[in-house]
Amino acid sequence: MVIAAAPSVPLPRSARVRHLGPNWYAAVMGTSVVGTAGAALPLRVEGLREVGTAVWALALVLLVVLLAGRALHWTHHRDQARADLLDPAMAPFYGCLSMALLAVGGGAVTVGRDWIGVRAAVALDWVLFPAGTLIGLAAAVAVPYLMAVHHRVRAAEATPAWLLPLVAPMVSAAVGPLLVPHLPPGQPRETLLLACFALFGLSLLATLLMLPLVFARVIGSGPLPLALTPALFLVLGPLGQSTTAVGLIADRADGVVPAPYDHGLGVFAVLYGVPVMGFALLWLALAAVHVVRARRRGMGFSMTWWAFTFPVGTCVTGAAALARHTGLAVYEGLAVGLYALLVAAWLAAGAGTVRGLLSGELPAAPRPAPAAPRPVRGRTR
Repeated sequence: MVIAAAPSVPLPRSARVRHLGPNWYAAVMGTSVVGTAGAALPLRVEGLREVGTAVWALALVLLVVLLAGRALHWTHHRDQARADLLDPAMAPFYGCLSMALLAVGGGAVTVGRDWIGVRAAVALDWVLFPAGTLIGLAAAVAVPYLMAVHHRVRAAEATPAWLLPLVAPMVSAAVGPLLVPHLPPGQPRETLLLACFALFGLSLLATLLMLPLVFARVIGSGPLPLALTPALFLVLGPLGQSTTAVGLIADRADGVVPAPYDHGLGVFAVLYGVPVMGFALLWLALAAVHVVRARRRGMGFSMTWWAFTFPVGTCVTGAAALARHTGLAVYEGLAVGLYALLVAAWLAAGAGTVRGLLSGELPAAPRPAPAAPRPVRGRTR
């Protein structure tokens, strides 16, 4: 979404949320992950956990405000809400609602418990985790259906945002294991853990079907439009989140899943996570050079900058999981380095969003998506 000119006259309160699309939930995701990723770091810094808890509390407030704003949006601007669903550029962002709920719920158990207590944190997550999971599964079915039946998109129009509804179940797979110790021993714990493993597989296989389209779009049709270039970072989401998920599932497997599967999950966490994290670093470098190129060509701030946050945060937690399971210092250093990048990205995206809100330039109406470039054909004789 590109920032439009500020209105010259005050708008009614309901009109101000007309263009408050589901992409705004990315701000909740990107804020919450700063706290949870900081808590996952193998390095202990004085005061870092307290700051992370405060950031998570901010994410909780943002979630409540956005839920209220989106409720007004659906109440007063149903035509725009339906238009968003039928817009191939906006519909994938409906997966962000699921991930925002899950990110805040997981953060409650990880760091929020320091302020609200373990019982309240677990109770909050038991509300947000099922809601986020059900919404994520619905988005994983509904958005591809809309793309096939109503949107009629072409492969040349593929963007990394198409991954958003597919990666939402992977976030559930990473958050669910946090609740396993809070269930009665026996089948309840094993059922939830294996359900998370099933969500991991569901999201992974769907992502593997979509990633080639995104890569082919970037290679075959040229760079993304300047304002959409930060969306390349969204590819890091399923990579880092899947590594995080298998690591957390393996952490909870002992005494929950019968032998030898408990040890097998630990082995799988390493055999899967190491190569996937390698590919994530490759994609991070590729996305970074695209962003540098776009910045030199005049790319300004837009809400797509929030793509710099949550996906990088999942790589932080993924690297931290590999550090736990391998004991290698290189993964500890990688987690710390990626966390520094995450904090810088969050500050940049947050500052730009605050400036846009204070000036009245946000929320802004999205511009029409640019037409897909025509393929270049060689002349034959």
